[in-house]
Amino acid sequence: MQSLDIRAFTYEQRCGLLPDLTVAFCDCGGWVLERKALSPTNMEFRVEIQLRAVLEIYAAILANGVELTRSGHDALTELCTRCKHVQHTLALDQVIAIRLEINFLEDVTQHSPVSSGSGVA
Repeated sequence: MQSLDIRAFTYEQRCGLLPDLTVAFCDCGGWVLERKALSPTNMEFRVEIQLRAVLEIYAAILANGVELTRSGHDALTELCTRCKHVQHTLALDQVIAIRLEINFLEDVTQHSPVSSGSGVA
């Protein structure tokens, strides 16, 4: 079984995002094996999906306001490409384990003196 470790961040509110993301994973045919808090600002999802559903889960993650790191985008893009070029139906049934770590950020840009133009001259 192939395993992916993906890091991400979001400005979304935790209380709204977590249930929506859980439902999205299930709607894509994924199995949420574990969901736990790593810290007050970090959550971890452990999900298993079939290769055939990788594009749907990739889109669901992004549609829920979660931003992936470059390596996360690269890993999921590679799986989407592999899925597109697979010749045998049995290969599409391959199970992929995904560990998604989400860092919840506050929108600090609204409160930053640099962005508001009130910096010291």
